[in-house]
Amino acid sequence: MHTLTEKKCLPCEGGISPLSRLECERLLSQLSSAWRLSPDNTEVQREFSFKDFFRTMSFVNALAHVANSEDHHPDLAIGYNYCRVRYSTHAVNGLTENDFICAAKIDQIS
Repeated sequence: MHTLTEKKCLPCEGGISPLSRLECERLLSQLSSAWRLSPDNTEVQREFSFKDFFRTMSFVNALAHVANSEDHHPDLAIGYNYCRVRYSTHAVNGLTENDFICAAKIDQIS
């Protein structure tokens, strides 16, 4: 069995069902406890805090590298000392394993 960080995101053009709440909770258990499922089960989200703007932007740049490598991009909200990350697979209007793969890889750089 491969851990999420050993997997690679697969292209998703829709046509599949999003993960069930139970499947999401199983994958969520493999991430940092700071990640949360949205109430409607369409996003996995986490807020990161930093000492200053430089560290925030350094993290965002590392996150951007992961997102481009996986070709799966989050929605971000960025401020002086924080970055809010939300993953969702828009093509299925919900969550897929790709979202959890990326979240796990973001855990490694935080």
